[in-house]
Parts: sequence; structure tokens; C-alpha cells
Amino acid sequence: MNLKLIRKYLKEEYTIGKLYADDKFLCDTCEDRVRDLHDYNHDGDFYDEGEGKVYGRTAIPAGIYRVIVTDSPKLKRRLPILLNVPGFSGIRIHGGKNADWSEGCILVGENKIKGGLINFKYWETTITNLLEGAIFNGEQINLTIKQ
Repeated sequence: MNLKLIRKYLKEEYTIGKLYADDKFLCDTCEDRVRDLHDYNHDGDFYDEGEGKVYGRTAIPAGIYRVIVTDSPKLKRRLPILLNVPGFSGIRIHGGKNADWSEGCILVGENKIKGGLINFKYWETTITNLLEGAIFNGEQINLTIKQ
């Protein structure tokens, strides 16, 4: 299964995007602020002028990541996790109201309120079940993030 996250609105305090599975729209996303800003590289190192990672307040770099589903010790439920994110650990896909809930993770829901999401519990469950089903069927899951 191929997931794709297209970041649409890169704001000072949050980032809103669209999540697709095999080119079919699933739901909206909310992340922390994108700090790897330079259009010419999006290199994920945060070393370029005007960049810099802020712990718990920075969106992960654009790129391609493998996704599996595991138990989250912090959130105490099974959730998708992105593997091998440079400079980050424990990056999950889960529900959440706004970027304050993110800490680098990708939040899922419906962007019907400015800078935030509604119906996030539904979308967390739906996406987790979808990915677990794909894994059960022997599929590898990759997430491509573009901005």
C-alpha cells in the first residue's frame, strides 16, 4: 500500500495536509510547523539559514518512510509508526485536535476548523484498521510526504 501526504497549508504554528491511500483521498492531516523550508533541498537536516528543529514543535522532513503498526507505550493502543525518520523517533499516525497534540506525529481527522481537526478518533481507528489489514495481507506500507 502506498500512502501519500501532501502538505497544503504551511503555517507558522501548524501544517495542514491531505492523506491518500493508493491515490484515494482518506482524510486531512495536521502536523507541527514545517521548519525544513528551503524549496531547493528539503534535505531534512535543519542546518540551512532560518531552519532549526524545535523539540516537539517540528514536522518531520518530507521523504518516503516505511510504516508498520505496533503497540504505542505512550498512547497505550496500536498505532501506525514511521520507521527511520532522520532526527526523530516514535513518529506515529494518530488522531488529535491540533498541532499541540502532535509532538512531531501526523494527526488525522477532518480539517473543518482553522488549524485543527474534528472526527479524529474515527479516522485514527479507520486508518489503523486499514493498515493492519494491508499488513495482514502481506503488503508493505510506504508513506511519501511532499510539500
